[in-house]
Amino acid sequence: MKFAPEGYPFFAAFAGITAGAYLFGTVWLAGIPFFLFLFMLWFFRDPDRNAPAGDDLFVAPADGKVIVIQKIRENRYLNADVMMVSIFMSPLNVHVNRVPCDGTVEKVQHNPGKCLRAFLPEAAIENENIAMVYATRMGRIVVTQVAGAVARRCVCRVSEGAVLRKGERYGMIKFSSRVDLYLPPDTEIAVQLGQRVTAGETVIGRSVPA
Repeated sequence: MKFAPEGYPFFAAFAGITAGAYLFGTVWLAGIPFFLFLFMLWFFRDPDRNAPAGDDLFVAPADGKVIVIQKIRENRYLNADVMMVSIFMSPLNVHVNRVPCDGTVEKVQHNPGKCLRAFLPEAAIENENIAMVYATRMGRIVVTQVAGAVARRCVCRVSEGAVLRKGERYGMIKFSSRVDLYLPPDTEIAVQLGQRVTAGETVIGRSVPA
């Protein structure tokens, strides 16, 4: 099993606490940090994924449940009508994020903000987030990692100019939150509200030929 590199400090910390509690306390006392150590291993797991073939496909950038599908006006980066798809991640989901298609990173923007509960509609705008503007053969899109009430740390591992492949890892959000995907307005959406999706594998939508 692979693990996200962001997890290693947590593994070391809880392993050390467990060892100290066992050596200088009791077995029962060591059980609590040991349980948390096992949870960290589970939380930071990073399984391999196989992206579906097709240059016209957008795949899920995160594991979780689809909570928003709507056409809106995106005025922060694209100044265009877009199809917005939001995925909510629970603490039990894999939290490594993946790019939805082949493309080039145009911009990575960290936006300070609140830490409202991630499933609230206003969280998409008001919460702290990292937005990645991404140039693709289907048009420019935006993928936004949104912090939440529990998740207060988004990690984006890529920088402007990076060329990425569909399904490639690009970051993660620590301890549950959401990822918002802003696609071209004519995208044929392939998921439904409430559907569970898998990052890098589940097809979110298909680009419509001009």
